[in-house]
Amino acid sequence: MRSFLSWLNTNGERVLLLWLYSYLVAVIFIEVVRRFTLSHSSLWGEETARFIFIYLVWIAAASAVRGRSHIRLDVITLFLPPRGQALIYILGDLATGAIACVALYWSMAPVMTSLRFGSVTEALQLSQALFLAAVPFGFTLVIVRVVQSLIRDVRALAAGQQPYTGTRLFE
Repeated sequence: MRSFLSWLNTNGERVLLLWLYSYLVAVIFIEVVRRFTLSHSSLWGEETARFIFIYLVWIAAASAVRGRSHIRLDVITLFLPPRGQALIYILGDLATGAIACVALYWSMAPVMTSLRFGSVTEALQLSQALFLAAVPFGFTLVIVRVVQSLIRDVRALAAGQQPYTGTRLFE
């Protein structure tokens, strides 16, 4: 069980993103073919593609927090010793975590309203709450990844080691 959780911690978002992205590409491809060959597209395809894209964005945000690959200005940290770098990263993680907690709290209201009134999607006739839950789900993942990042940074700070700087987008 522990090895599965370790694998999930390392690869969970990547696998989920791969499956969702593959589904998104397949549905959009099918819809484009249908539109140009049959002059007709389905409502369910457009609707699921839109909602899958929303889930993709929020899961990718959590993945970017894990890999520290969000856009950031790191010119200042390049000139700091490891202890100063770790402190800057901890400060950034605390700010991200605070914003994510506030956003999680406020993103629950639409989900609860949808559940209360039983709203459904137009084409699929599924509960709208299922798709509105993408935002709280994403922020929950972000909070989990921020906590992991804080633990990693505090350990690096305590050991006097170079903190994890993440992956850079353009190098």
